[in-house]
Amino acid sequence: MTKKDKSEKSERILDVAEELFALHGFDGVTIRQISNRAKVDVALANYHFGKKLDLFHAVFDRRAELLSSSRRELLQASSGKKQTLEQIIEAFLLPLKMAQQTGDPGWKNYLALLANVMISPLWSKAMMGKVYDIRVEEFITALKGAFPKAKEEDIHWCYHYVSGALALTLAQTGRIDKLSGGKCLSSDFDAAYERMIPFIAAGFREVCG
Repeated sequence: MTKKDKSEKSERILDVAEELFALHGFDGVTIRQISNRAKVDVALANYHFGKKLDLFHAVFDRRAELLSSSRRELLQASSGKKQTLEQIIEAFLLPLKMAQQTGDPGWKNYLALLANVMISPLWSKAMMGKVYDIRVEEFITALKGAFPKAKEEDIHWCYHYVSGALALTLAQTGRIDKLSGGKCLSSDFDAAYERMIPFIAAGFREVCG
């Protein structure tokens, strides 16, 4: 097997695992199911990634650094200038925009997985600190600059609410589809992104303003 073949099979395993973990969570998926969908031997999946837990981490980490670094670049784009609140929020909500613009359908699977990790007491502690919490600290620092007179606990609570709204949106549960009678779609990240920035900005200004 050539290096190219190995790389392609490895990526296929990651893509399939990403989709299945996003749909069913860690406990709802087996290595055999992933291997069958990826059309590889179980032994090959084990060879590339080890145990299921190792594969879960590999799937989560694969896009984490790209997403995190892209957020940082956007947050620092106007470095040296006073950022508007909307610019700060835009950087944090970048996942919604990236999922629509990259043309890679795997991003929606990854973001659903990210949402599951964000709201899980177990996985959040184990996985969010590696990459994402550093960006959150930068986000909080930027918010403190936007609201220099705000109480620190108010900023953290507002971030908490933003994080929850983002997680629910990324999870694409379909609940808003049902409640709205089909007028809103949980898969429509463009519509969610467009409305979340002014909604979140108004909340921050009301609490921290």
